[in-house]
Amino acid sequence: MREKLCKTLVAGGAGFIGSAFVRLLINRDCPRSRLSTKAGKGTVPNIVIVDKLTYAGDLGRLEEVRGKFNFYKADICNQKAMELIFKKEKPKIVINFAAETHVDRSIKDAAAFIKTNIEGVRVLLDTCRKYGIKKFIQISSDEIYGEVTRGKFSENSPLSPNNPYAASKAAADLLIKSYIRTYNFPAIIIRPCNNYGPWQYPEKLIPLCVLMVLKGRRTPVYGKGLNVREWLYVEDCASGILAILRKGKLGEAYNLGSGEVSRNIDTVKLLLKQLGVPANRFKFVPDRPGHDIRYCLDWQKAKKAIAWKPKTSLRLGIKLTADWYLKNKGWLLLSKNNDSALNK
Repeated sequence: MREKLCKTLVAGGAGFIGSAFVRLLINRDCPRSRLSTKAGKGTVPNIVIVDKLTYAGDLGRLEEVRGKFNFYKADICNQKAMELIFKKEKPKIVINFAAETHVDRSIKDAAAFIKTNIEGVRVLLDTCRKYGIKKFIQISSDEIYGEVTRGKFSENSPLSPNNPYAASKAAADLLIKSYIRTYNFPAIIIRPCNNYGPWQYPEKLIPLCVLMVLKGRRTPVYGKGLNVREWLYVEDCASGILAILRKGKLGEAYNLGSGEVSRNIDTVKLLLKQLGVPANRFKFVPDRPGHDIRYCLDWQKAKKAIAWKPKTSLRLGIKLTADWYLKNKGWLLLSKNNDSALNK
C-alpha cells in the first residue's frame, strides 16, 4: 500500500504540465479515500492549486477533477498572498510548475520572466522555509544547458542558457542549489525536455501547427527547420515527476528525457501527415535570435533512481495529440491570445 500523500501545494497547477500532473495525482495515484481528510461535516482536499491564470492558464484543464482540490488565484511573486495560503493550508510538499515559458515572449520582453521565474521562486523558497515544508520540487527545463551539437547533457553539464527564458530558469536552479547548500533546504530539481500533448497552449510548435491547419494557413518554421528537439509526451513527463516526488533524493537534479529526437521540420511534417494535409503546408520564417541548434538529454540517472521511462513514442504521441485537438477545436480556436504565436 502506498504511503498517504501529504498536503501538497501545486503552483502553476492550471498550466499545461502542471494540470497533467494534477490529473495524474488525483485520478491514478490518489484513491478517493486518500484525497481528503475529515474536517467536521465536510472534507479538506489534500491537493492545493495556486495559479495566476495568465493567458496560458486554464481551469478547464482541471474540469475532470473539479471538487478534488482547493484552488487559489494568486501570483507566486506576492509574498503576502503566499504566506496567507501556506498559513491556511499548511502544505508539506510544494511542486512549482509556475513560470513564464515561451522563448519568443522572453526575447521580446524579459521582465515577466525575471519576475516570475526568479523572484517568484525566491518567494516560494522563503515561504517554504518559514512554514517548514518537507519537500520542494522545482520544474526546470533542458534549455538551461544551452545547446549541444553532439552527445547529451547530463545533470552535471554546466548551465549555459542562450535566451532570457532559459537564463531565468537557470538562475532559479542556482538559487535553489544555494538554498540546499546554505539552509539544508529539502529541494529536488527536475529538468524535462520539450513537452507536448493535449491542452498545450498554441504558441508552441505542435499545437500551433494544428491551429494553422484549422485556419487554413501555413505553419511558420524557424530558419530551415533543422533545429533538433527531444520530445516527451506530457503524461509521461507527469509520471516521471510523480516518481521523483516519491523516490527522488533530496538535493539532487534529474533530467527527464525520451530519446525521441527530431528536427523541427520533420516533426511538423509528421504532424501534417497525421492531420491529413499536404506535407508542404508550412513556411520558413526568419530564424529566432540566438536559436539553440540542438537539445538532447541523458536521463539514465532518473531511469536508475526511480525506475521510470516514457511509454509514448513520438509517432504515437503525435497521433494522440492531433486526435485530441481535432476533437477539441473550440478550445484551440478560442485560446486567449493565439494570434502572435510562433514555434518553440
